[in-house]
Amino acid sequence: MSKDQTHQGLPVSGYQPQSDVAVALVNANKATEERLLREIEKIKRILTDADPRWLAVAQSHFEQGFMALNRAIFQPRRIALPEDEQ
Repeated sequence: MSKDQTHQGLPVSGYQPQSDVAVALVNANKATEERLLREIEKIKRILTDADPRWLAVAQSHFEQGFMALNRAIFQPRRIALPEDEQ
């Protein structure tokens, strides 16, 4: 695979082809996100009296933050709808 290869976009409306760099960045972000989520799971196992509400908030914020970061990289676009043609 060449350094500047472009990957086809996801088969989802609004997603565009992506460079090797963009794909590598998002894959690295996904690995970091998984490590953080596993830390939350570890805390749940080790510290059974940890406040589950705040653990859920932390998990949601990590997921939301990485989703925003990955969207910043992949830059999905808005799509046209059938009713737009009217």
